[in-house]
Order: sequence, then C-alpha cells, then structure tokens
Amino acid sequence: MTENEQLLDRVAERARTTRPWGWPSLPQPASEAALARAEESLGFSLPPLLAALYLRTGDGGFGPEYGLLPLLDSSPAGEPAAVPQYFANRESARTDPTWPWPEGVLPISHWGCGMYACVDCRTPHGTVLLYDPNADEAGHAWYLDAPGLAEWLQAWLDGTGWYEEHNDGAELAPWEDFPIRTAAGPTP
Repeated sequence: MTENEQLLDRVAERARTTRPWGWPSLPQPASEAALARAEESLGFSLPPLLAALYLRTGDGGFGPEYGLLPLLDSSPAGEPAAVPQYFANRESARTDPTWPWPEGVLPISHWGCGMYACVDCRTPHGTVLLYDPNADEAGHAWYLDAPGLAEWLQAWLDGTGWYEEHNDGAELAPWEDFPIRTAAGPTP
C-alpha cells in the first residue's frame, strides 16, 4: 500500500466519524463522470490525490473547518461548489484586476470571511494555498499553507494545522509565486 493510499484510508475513516459544520452526513463520492465534467470545464486536471479524495471519500463534506467543497453542486450547508467558485473568483478578478485569481488555483475549502484553502493544480503535489483577503500584511492575500495536499491532510488528521486553537497566531509565509502566476504585483 502506497503512502497516498494509507493517507486516503485515514482520511476516509475520519470522514466517516466527524462532520464539519453544516454537513448532516458525508456525501457519496463523486462519480468518474462528474470528475471528468469538472476537469473539462476547468481546462486542467486535478492533482491525483485531490481527484482520489473526491472519487473515494466523498463529494466534499470532510476536512478542516467547513470541510472540502463539493465539486460541481452546492453543499447542503450552502457552501459553494469548487468549480463554480473558481469561475466566480476568476470573473471577479477580471472585473477588479487589483484582486487577481491565479489560473489553475482551485478553491477547495471555505474558511469564512472570504478566506479559502486552495490547491494549485499546476504543481505536481497540489500545493495548498490560503487566500485571505482580510490579511493585515500589506501586499499579500495569498499564503503557502502546505507544500502539498498530502501534508495539508496530514496536518488536519494530526491536529497540527495553523487553524487549530493551540496554533493560534501561527504565521504562514506569503506565496512567493503569486506575482509570477498572475503577471501582477502584490494585491492590496
């Protein structure tokens, strides 16, 4: 069994036993057809681990805080779906270029207050980013949450994520690739 398969088993076990806020039950996994529709619509593939989470564990409804967003349809808790939210964020960036949304960066979890955990689908391991438009640090709204989706999931399973109460005040490094990926300067 590979490390990713072991991680997927651990995530599935935790997903069966805990519910994020607003999710009455764990949704059924996404179908291969839904994943194919999502990727076709996006114009890029999801990193293999992210695709496996949707196909094996559930179509959202597990993970830190409000849980993973569903792929295509809003959640029972009223959370937006990842694919429509990606397009809404990209459109918003077109109308307000001071808040660009990088191509290939898929929001996967809503933290509230406009904040999202996002996966950079252009990286091999699915770098996880935090988008925080409320950040106090001048010039940054994008932060590196984890070098890959596996590490992000491991932090959730181990209770070591920045969002855990005992980690209050944890500092995340700004996402250094933001200006390159958006061909823009820092966000306001």
